[in-house]
Amino acid sequence: MKTDVWFVMLPGLLALDMSGPAETFVLTKGAFRLHYIGPDAEISTSIGLTVGGISPLPDTLPEGSLLVLPGVTDSANAFATPQADKVRHWLMRLQPLIHSQKIRLMCVCSGALLAATSGLLTGIQCTTHHHLIGRLKAAAPAAMVKENRIFIEDRGIWTSAGITSGIDLALHLINRICGAEVALAVAREMVVWFRRSGDDPQLSPWLRYRNHLHPAVHRVQDLLTAAPQKSWQLADIADQVHISPRHLTRLFQQHLGISVRDYLEQLRLAVAEQWLLQGRGMEQAAMAAGFSSPRQLHRARQRLAS
Repeated sequence: MKTDVWFVMLPGLLALDMSGPAETFVLTKGAFRLHYIGPDAEISTSIGLTVGGISPLPDTLPEGSLLVLPGVTDSANAFATPQADKVRHWLMRLQPLIHSQKIRLMCVCSGALLAATSGLLTGIQCTTHHHLIGRLKAAAPAAMVKENRIFIEDRGIWTSAGITSGIDLALHLINRICGAEVALAVAREMVVWFRRSGDDPQLSPWLRYRNHLHPAVHRVQDLLTAAPQKSWQLADIADQVHISPRHLTRLFQQHLGISVRDYLEQLRLAVAEQWLLQGRGMEQAAMAAGFSSPRQLHRARQRLAS
């Protein structure tokens, strides 16, 4: 049976919040039937593209549906419009269906704020884009807001960090509804080779330590991220950026707050986890990421968790 997916379209819609998951569902080749609904028949999106052919908000949704609330640009103003108010009242009417899990709710990025102000996230574990966490906590004081998550599910309500994480969540839902084989086929078709899990941090080691301005440290990070599996030695790394190993160690502690070794280990752990998500064995994942053995990988995971 096909799953009906209902995208709520508001003015200022973040195009990729909608089109990313929509394309992902379409690539299942028939498992999902997509609908686009909203207060207006035509809206302008974040990229200046006008989208038409939007159907009115239906009185209700059939059981088994997936309701998607994409994010909007300038959510502080976009969610304070008469159109957003209409959607909020409509969502309040659907609350019994959502909380009884007769329909699933999927929020992408600031879509969680719309759900929160509609009373849907009370007592629910949820997340959103890291820039909006404070506003989500204020909008839903009784929600259990989780920071630095790609996506999270609680009793049929899914919330995600934003933009590309909507694709990650769509793939995860495809895996739930259609099975791992279909989800993997879609990921390959999209050239999304490594599907992130909900427990992955929004700010992965590829991005987390880039908030500095030192050119030599950036050059080292470029070297390590390009080939984390390589057998790197501190002296070789320092030589490539024309500074001493001792000075490089001092710069990493000063600008990143961690050692070169720990930074490289976090990169390798991210690679290994991606391989494990693809169903590869521990030994294959360890070798591909640059660890000498599964035991070394296991110890690195323990160090990160401690």
